[in-house]
Amino acid sequence: MATGYGDILKAPHAARLLTGTLVGRLPNATGPIAIVMLVRAGDGSYSLAGALAAVYGVANAIGQPLLGRAVDLYGQPRVQLPAAVVSALGAVLLVVAGTGSTLLAYAAVAVAGLFTPPLEGGLRALWPNVLGGEERVHRAYAMDAVAQEIMFTVGPLLVTLLVALWSPAAALLVINAIGVLGALSVVVSAPSRAWRSAPREAHWLGALRSPGLLALLGSFLFVGIALGSITVAGVAYADDHGRESVYGWLMAALGLGALIGGSVYGARQWAAAPERRLRAIVALLALCYLPLTLTPGVPAMTVLAAVSGVFLAPAIACAFIVVDRHAPRGTVTEAFSWLVTTIGVGSALGTAAAGPAAELGSTSASFAVAGAGGIAALLVLLATQRVLAAPGGGSGKVSGGGPGDVASATIRTENDPGGAAEPGFSSGHQA
Repeated sequence: MATGYGDILKAPHAARLLTGTLVGRLPNATGPIAIVMLVRAGDGSYSLAGALAAVYGVANAIGQPLLGRAVDLYGQPRVQLPAAVVSALGAVLLVVAGTGSTLLAYAAVAVAGLFTPPLEGGLRALWPNVLGGEERVHRAYAMDAVAQEIMFTVGPLLVTLLVALWSPAAALLVINAIGVLGALSVVVSAPSRAWRSAPREAHWLGALRSPGLLALLGSFLFVGIALGSITVAGVAYADDHGRESVYGWLMAALGLGALIGGSVYGARQWAAAPERRLRAIVALLALCYLPLTLTPGVPAMTVLAAVSGVFLAPAIACAFIVVDRHAPRGTVTEAFSWLVTTIGVGSALGTAAAGPAAELGSTSASFAVAGAGGIAALLVLLATQRVLAAPGGGSGKVSGGGPGDVASATIRTENDPGGAAEPGFSSGHQA
């Protein structure tokens, strides 16, 4: 597996694009954590912290597909960097205004979330041009998910370290400054500047006209609820044990588990259809969330947090392959962004639900939201098996071939209409 990832990273621009995207997404990955800590440091309630984090998530959810569609239409540099700067200014406004004026605080987090650049979807649109070949692109999806878990492991620790050294306000400012630098590194690269979306059919629904994509989004809304609830439940657990650092360790353990799971998942080639594989992975993900409700001592809880993350990266990596198979032609950045935004909406709902659950019920009740979210995600996938069994969803992206040929045909038709895609980015088209 290391050799396979090494081969990908040796491709021109690959390591830079991956690193820049991960760094650029640091504010999005740790922003809710920093917001919760900022509110709690100012003696704000769990409900206010959860509500602000939820607004951030909802605004992010609205902005991602809109900005993703703008990227498909106008290219990456003209959208990604300006959005990153405006998002960072929203974080600055929150720090300066504080929570004294709740209206201004809500406006600040809304701006920060709405203008979060769609770097994740943008990177996945670039991979076929940089790597070429279906197998390498799918391996890059898995590598990307694993690398993100490294960020999700380091990110919470970085936030807690910055809080310990300075303050939650300083942590929020630093991670947003780093995010702008990451976005800048991506958009000045040659592949990002050269990339152009494939021609697309004019349709107001865009990527959402694919039934398969809609089914996938319905499932991952609940995966997002599970993830969002853990953000608040983890803070409540840390407060119960009187140590703020406990939260960082729980989130780091969650990321470490996902890192391990993603590495194992990417170490082999899978013969079964990704839609079927995704159902099995989500079932295991839901099963691993349930023990969190036991809320044992810190060492045992840290182990449970790591176990709960094992199937997270595989679920995300597999979901992006499914997106690639079902997205209408010329809408892949938007389609990828819809998955990101759906998880964001779910995360916002999860944080909003876990806050009152912690205050009115218990820490265990707030973790129960995660288990319920995982079970609901599985039920949606089971209920939509027939829709997901037809890659392309009638979008007209590809024609001919069996289900196993769709992803390969996607790369051929988007990058090189006359034949198989070649490595490089000269065509400027997406997968």
